[in-house]
Amino acid sequence: MSGFVVFALAFSLSATGPCLGFPPSGAAAPQPCVAPLQWEGRTVEYDHGTGRNTRAAVSYDAQNQRIRVLEQKTGHTPCKKFFEYIYLFKSGVLFQIEEITKQCAKIALTEAWDPYDIPLNSTYEDQYFIGGPGDMIEVQEWSDRKPARKNEAWVGVYTLKDCYPVQETYTKNSSVTTSTRFFDLQLGISDPGVFDPPSTCQSALTAKMTSDC
Repeated sequence: MSGFVVFALAFSLSATGPCLGFPPSGAAAPQPCVAPLQWEGRTVEYDHGTGRNTRAAVSYDAQNQRIRVLEQKTGHTPCKKFFEYIYLFKSGVLFQIEEITKQCAKIALTEAWDPYDIPLNSTYEDQYFIGGPGDMIEVQEWSDRKPARKNEAWVGVYTLKDCYPVQETYTKNSSVTTSTRFFDLQLGISDPGVFDPPSTCQSALTAKMTSDC
């Protein structure tokens, strides 16, 4: 499920997955690295249509095609509800849980599983360093652009060393829809129980709840 920057040079794909090394002059074109299958971290998604930023703690499990998103409250936000979302793509179900009351909605997932990775048919765009002297985090940018045939609808930025997501941007009808930034990522899932819906979901609503009071 999904959602969200640019880089330079080229790299080679290691046998175990992470992107390592630089090809010599005349070597084959860069190939997408393999992103981690399980991680936890934080995200900020900017919706360009509404102008809203949504901050969340995220648990990502590509092995089982499931994502848990826990919206995070920053400062005082009057008259707004915050939710936990549990996306279970193999079951085709989304659980939406109101964080205070634990009221639950169970909704059919209509979109296909969209992992945080670089598809093999992606187009290499750029590679460079994020930050200034002493930071030097090297990243690559990839897109679904097809030269002379279509502009990109997706742009992904991933670290060169371990292939962690940094930013993903989606575009529709030449307008950016969402941009997501990733940070504080840790490998693995510390508590697999976060993907289990609470008992209140046994008598769940069938329509998605709104965030307004």
